[in-house]
Amino acid sequence: MELNGRVVVVTGGTRGVGAGIARSFTEAGAEVVVCARRPPEVPLSKARFVPLDVRDADAVRHFFAELPRLDVLVNNAGGAPYRLLNEARFEQHVRVLELNLLAPLSVSLAAYEHLRRTRGSIVMIGSVSGGRPSPGTAAYGAAKAGLENLARSMAVEWAPDVRVNTLVVGMVRTERSQLHYGDEEGIAAVSRTVPLGRLAEPSDVGAAAVFLASDAAAYISGASLLVHGGGERPAFLDAATVNKET
Repeated sequence: MELNGRVVVVTGGTRGVGAGIARSFTEAGAEVVVCARRPPEVPLSKARFVPLDVRDADAVRHFFAELPRLDVLVNNAGGAPYRLLNEARFEQHVRVLELNLLAPLSVSLAAYEHLRRTRGSIVMIGSVSGGRPSPGTAAYGAAKAGLENLARSMAVEWAPDVRVNTLVVGMVRTERSQLHYGDEEGIAAVSRTVPLGRLAEPSDVGAAAVFLASDAAAYISGASLLVHGGGERPAFLDAATVNKET
């Protein structure tokens, strides 16, 4: 899955999952450009940083107009704070939708002509939150559900020139994991709920993104690849009393 000579843009690629994706592409030989509002706290080896707010459609169009070539776009920028629906203003929920759904649409449209010329591909970074209830991050879950559907429609409309796929990502251990799961004991407890027994590493997501962008996935488009360690153990299995020793 070598990507020597290919140009890859990773949005939100300065930390966490995005940085892991960027590293995976550089290791595969690609020329990587990461864009975010702020530069990385830890420099990304072999990747070039360009400041960009993906919610600014004019800035996005200018960025891609200045780019000489593009082979792969990874729409990774996203996220949301924990907010119960009735504890936040409507405008706050709209901003979550804007970052996680509308911005990837804007970026993809701006990148389309480049990708059509190179017969490139788009990798959307989705979430398991888009396929299950997401209390506390309802707008985020709704946006990720929409993103996955958007990717499928893009895959049909833009075929055969551009392939479009989604990584449906579960829980990932990053430098900010403690904000979601607590201390090491909390992270360990959460890890035990995953069938594979651990949270994903950013490199796990990066490896899957490289695969979808590579020639090894040349006939894969409109797909949603689950990167969640087997998902979540159904709660009823632990609640049921049948076949349990007493």
